[in-house]
Amino acid sequence: MPATLKAAEIEQAARRLEPVVRRTALEGNDRLSALLGSRVLLKREDSQVCRSYKVRGAFNLISSLTAEERRRGVVCASAGNHGQGVAFACSRLGIRGRVFVPSNTPRQKRERIAAFGGDAVELVVVGSTYDEASAAAHWDSEESGAVYVHPFDDVRTMAGQGTVAHEITGQADGAVDTVVVPVGGGGLISGIAVWLREHSPRTRIIGAEPAGAASMRAALRNGGPVALPELDSFVDGAAVGKVGAQAYPLVKELVDEVVAVDEGALCTEMLDLYQTDGIIAEPAGALASAAAREVLPGAEPGTVVCVVSGGNNDVSRYAEVVERSLVHVGLRHYFLVTFPQQPGALRHFLDEVLDKGEDIVAFEYVKKNNRETGPALVGIELERPQDLDSLLRRMKDSPLLIDRISPGSPWFSFLL
Repeated sequence: MPATLKAAEIEQAARRLEPVVRRTALEGNDRLSALLGSRVLLKREDSQVCRSYKVRGAFNLISSLTAEERRRGVVCASAGNHGQGVAFACSRLGIRGRVFVPSNTPRQKRERIAAFGGDAVELVVVGSTYDEASAAAHWDSEESGAVYVHPFDDVRTMAGQGTVAHEITGQADGAVDTVVVPVGGGGLISGIAVWLREHSPRTRIIGAEPAGAASMRAALRNGGPVALPELDSFVDGAAVGKVGAQAYPLVKELVDEVVAVDEGALCTEMLDLYQTDGIIAEPAGALASAAAREVLPGAEPGTVVCVVSGGNNDVSRYAEVVERSLVHVGLRHYFLVTFPQQPGALRHFLDEVLDKGEDIVAFEYVKKNNRETGPALVGIELERPQDLDSLLRRMKDSPLLIDRISPGSPWFSFLL
């Protein structure tokens, strides 16, 4: 086992955190159990202090600082949840801190950082990605002497986050066959893997990262951490462009598999968690259960634990979540329709192309010149995914020029 982290350090962190963090529930989920054909338990870190597991690592690191380090204060970069944990620790321990967040950090998370930190913490918004905020925070640390509190690539952070597994093994009423863990920079899954390999060595460990920010899979392919050329920041809590140098070898040696989860599948699971289970999960918080739905159905019976890592979701994001989910399940589709500039063209589309139960949910049509034709962007929602074939046949038979906008095309990025 790599020497960067030991189970004994996780045990120490658990004792240090016991008076501070919540021992979150490990509860059964009937919906997922039926889907997977296995017993599924959710580790509810969405109900943790600061509504995320991140407080475990942040508090463990900061509380272990020397008196001189505390005097210098701390600085960190965060997509939101780690910043809340740092702010909470600073306020609780009486330490000055600065939290750097990228501009895409949801407002709800920014407001919570300010609320937890109070007068002890300064919030700094810089850059458009976590990595840009991290660079700014590192520069601040070098200039000011403040201690940099890493969100994932520090043994003290990893040990604190590994206490999630410490609790799981103490709560489970039997063997845990599989644990599915969300992956951003790799701190959480590293800590969990170190603990499980010593205390539950036969447990299968699966990491789940967003397809648009699959930095751990890239590292595993390349033999080490590598910066992603492009990053989709939708799953803000796990959108890390380069995984941790200390986390990577632990994942490589101890984790059985890392899978990428399509953002649309993730949004579908977010909605199911909310509408069926009454769980408000942020995108990263739904990664594990979304991955379980993709890779585990039909597997051998057993107990599966999915870590719901956080519940700091901004309600204003639900419109995009619904949109991505509808596209993913095949109920919403977009087309470019070229209408002749003559009476009755739109009526033909409504009467001859669309059928019962096929609703127009988006229509943008602008004539910018005197050409005889004009394009329109048309979004159509179906009652059932299988109705698409008949719609496409009617479009093909129509005299109108109609082009489907594929979800994988560059055009589609303008819709979401």
